[in-house]
Amino acid sequence: MELPVKIKPKHLLLFLLLIILGLAYLYWEPLSTFLEEHLTTIEIRQRVVSEETAVISVVENASPAVVSVVEEQTINSPFFGTQTGKQGIGTGFIIRANGLILTNRHVVSDTGAKYFVVTNEGTEYEVVEIHRDTVLDLAILKVDATNLPTVAIGDSDQLKIGQTVVAIGNALGRFSNTVTKGVVSGIGRGITATSSFGESEELENVIQTDAAINPGNSGGPLLNLSSEVVGINVATASGAENIGFSLPINLIKPVVEGFEREGRIIRPFLGINYTLIGKDVARIQNLVEGAYVRSVVSGSGAAKAGVKVGDIITKIDGKQISETETVAKIILSYKVGDKITLTTRRDNKNLELTATLGEAPTQ
Repeated sequence: MELPVKIKPKHLLLFLLLIILGLAYLYWEPLSTFLEEHLTTIEIRQRVVSEETAVISVVENASPAVVSVVEEQTINSPFFGTQTGKQGIGTGFIIRANGLILTNRHVVSDTGAKYFVVTNEGTEYEVVEIHRDTVLDLAILKVDATNLPTVAIGDSDQLKIGQTVVAIGNALGRFSNTVTKGVVSGIGRGITATSSFGESEELENVIQTDAAINPGNSGGPLLNLSSEVVGINVATASGAENIGFSLPINLIKPVVEGFEREGRIIRPFLGINYTLIGKDVARIQNLVEGAYVRSVVSGSGAAKAGVKVGDIITKIDGKQISETETVAKIILSYKVGDKITLTTRRDNKNLELTATLGEAPTQ
């Protein structure tokens, strides 16, 4: 009769450890793949949830300060006679608790019309003052109110291509505080675009986004995920979809600051209409980079300085004009009455012209 073999505990532990190591070796690759796939899925879900939470937060923070701009319209009907109604035509947003509101100039372009704003809660205020800026598509509205909710103002110079942005507006003039999300597709763009009402205009140094900007969204805020306004929605590209444009808020800040000091929009004015020649176009066409002058406003600082149609202004006080440093952006850093030196290319020669900045027209 054989006696039972006694296995020492330490040998048993060693045996079990070898089995575990063997199984781990056999199944490590599929196990690691399984864990990696599931951890990646969890991470993606967390990112999606995080972005969704951020967008919801932006909407909750900004919506109370976003208003629908409404125009009072008179309709003559052969059956019912003269009737008065109100139609939502655009969007604005409150920047001061005492009733200061920003929107686009083209939204309130009818100088003979009566305008109102309607808050997210349905409260209606009559617009008592309208200050229009024709250099930028901007209007400053004033209503008699206090303690209104306001939006936070951001820094558009910090925007990055690919950054998530949110547009809030009165879509189609009917659906107040409609929210769309997209990304910054381009910065410092110069393009001919159409407003929500089909008006064509040339825009420069604007933000391009694929966030849907529908008719009625004009004048609404473009916000970053910190709930800060980085742009004013202004237009869509002609013959294109999902390409919208916004005026950078940093272009607007000096105008607002001047308005609050003077009680009206006062901005420096050079007096030229031009087409920007970017670096790529300049290289292809064998031109210099700068602003190609298409027309000169009679009596303006540019006209008095001797600027002519066909000139290419390459620098202002030594600052190179480019797609990101446009004439409008550079001029905004000056005051009315300041003298500037224009480096101009004419007939393959460089000229130095001195211009005195006038005051931009506001109507």
